[in-house]
Amino acid sequence: MPAERPAPTLRLRLDSDALVRNWRALDELSGSAKAGAAVKAQAYGIGTAMVVPVLRDTGCETFFVAHWNEVADVAEHVPGNQISVLHGPISAADAEYARATGALPVINSLHQAKLWLETGGGPCDLMVDTGINRLGLSMNEITDPLVSQLEVGTLMSHLASADEDSDLNPRQLARFVEVTGQIESERSSLANSAGIGLGPDYAFDVTRPGLSIYGGAQRRELVGLIEQVVFPQAAIVQLRDLKAGDSVGYNATYTADRGMQVGVVSIGYADGLLRSWSNGAAFEFEGQRLPLLGRVSMDMVVVDCSNALDISEGDWVDIPYDLPSASANTGLSQYELLTVLGRRFQRIVPD
Repeated sequence: MPAERPAPTLRLRLDSDALVRNWRALDELSGSAKAGAAVKAQAYGIGTAMVVPVLRDTGCETFFVAHWNEVADVAEHVPGNQISVLHGPISAADAEYARATGALPVINSLHQAKLWLETGGGPCDLMVDTGINRLGLSMNEITDPLVSQLEVGTLMSHLASADEDSDLNPRQLARFVEVTGQIESERSSLANSAGIGLGPDYAFDVTRPGLSIYGGAQRRELVGLIEQVVFPQAAIVQLRDLKAGDSVGYNATYTADRGMQVGVVSIGYADGLLRSWSNGAAFEFEGQRLPLLGRVSMDMVVVDCSNALDISEGDWVDIPYDLPSASANTGLSQYELLTVLGRRFQRIVPD
């Protein structure tokens, strides 16, 4: 028998109660619309198996992924016809897989519409581009005869600047209202997480929150309403003493000005703690700040333990990961901060 695998020195605690409260808050803020959930990219890095059952049991009925190879993980927990695949079908194999699983392809182009119809048609969703210039039919394509042949469940578009008070928001809204008057569908959907904060005019029938379910607050309307969901921790793997003049890490970007105890922490940019955390950020141990020293390495960082006299090798330190605050401190977007968290984290839900 092989030896039992040791426990990881990285863990990611998931506050499932906060996850529930966030989704319910977004659902309520959606007014008469029903909130769905974007669970692409392993539920923004948290873990599909940890997130989807919680949201399902809370009342979420519509789940959005980007890739076809994400469908199976979500379909372990919800019926296939509750899953929409945002990238749509680009091959006959995609269309066949959609029908086999019941997942709904989001048609983004006339090419995809033709492919879907020629392979048998059936229920689908439809994306129209109203100003972000990514996926979606252009406004001058919505009257094409192919579009009228589609059995559209959810007609959707995507806001480009919902996290800002941009003139583009009302322009996209007006264009989407125009689209809803020209394409027959069962439901309409425009607002993502930030779009929900823009108000009820943007909600339509279904909203598509993602980041804010997991703790992100991109607009002032969401600040104080959305709670932190993920709490990363890493273990101290070594304590060492520095003397004045000793430098730390690659390129010696930090030099000690006094004698001090430091700790080597088992996390680095391979785990999603990118180099923008270097020189200025701090971890915590029992409420005490542990400033990062020098550059973030692939697998480790060094912290100043002067404020934590009781710390020992093997102790866990907290990585401050309130997404709005961490974004302000590192210059990384809240989306990046969440989705880059690596696979070496043991994802746990505390009792």
